[in-house]
Amino acid sequence: MTTELLSPIDPVAARRWQALPVQASPWLHEEVGRRMQERLDWIKCNPAHWVHWQPWRGGWQTHTLLAKRYAKALCSVVESSERSQKLVRKALQTPWWEPGQWLKKSPAVAGHVDAPAQMLWSNMGLHMAADPQALLQQWHDALAVDGFLMFSCLGPDTLLELNELYQALHWPAPAHPLTDMHDWGDRLVALGFADPVLDMERITLTFETPERLLQELRGLGRNLHPQRFGALRGRRWRGQLLQALAARPLQLTFEVIYGHAVKPAPRLKVMPQQEITLAQMRAALAQGRAPVRAQTPEGAA
Repeated sequence: MTTELLSPIDPVAARRWQALPVQASPWLHEEVGRRMQERLDWIKCNPAHWVHWQPWRGGWQTHTLLAKRYAKALCSVVESSERSQKLVRKALQTPWWEPGQWLKKSPAVAGHVDAPAQMLWSNMGLHMAADPQALLQQWHDALAVDGFLMFSCLGPDTLLELNELYQALHWPAPAHPLTDMHDWGDRLVALGFADPVLDMERITLTFETPERLLQELRGLGRNLHPQRFGALRGRRWRGQLLQALAARPLQLTFEVIYGHAVKPAPRLKVMPQQEITLAQMRAALAQGRAPVRAQTPEGAA
């Protein structure tokens, strides 16, 4: 299995995007996060410890829903930038006099995971990662055996209308290519995950003006295509874009991919003759237990 499965992006631009300050998560991220947390109804395991990966941009309102669902569980929040960590800590501050507040333990906020978790949650971040391969490996390492991953990201049918417009104007692509859900499933298996379940849906947003459409796009991400236009665009180009947008229906399609996978116990390598410890034998026998599974939605891969 090779890394060609993952769509190429500019890693420098991706890291620059991650470092940009954000005051609030986009509406689309919150809506996707709300729909994704409803999928937890299919999972019968209640984690004792769960990790929320970069919720400040991914969906802070969704974090509130998850915290209520797993009120008795320990939570760890991972944010890559110090600015986001400070914003998260401030958002977590609740007056001590609120009922039951003194009994609650605030989530740990850091740039890494200290202890293995039974669930890792990441909403709408994978398609903007500087190194998606390394990020998936980080998620695998952060999970305990039999722990499960829940994630969402954008798929290749995203921005169909904008891609068609740019092609008609003979401009470079407006966004980097996005990875198909089947390729994400192959990558999860290659990295040691088991029982991947992926499905997708399309969400169409409409806008009142071309300016509002562009404003929404800037909050959702950046063009990380390695062959994107290398200089700054001028006012004349922006005027052409606004005029071209105004001549079409002001709508954008987003393909949203939802993914779930389990971290199984490591398998023992079979050799003609080998010695194993008692701990290794117990771990091997434990693989016979039924893993945490999600019910497969209709039309899932």
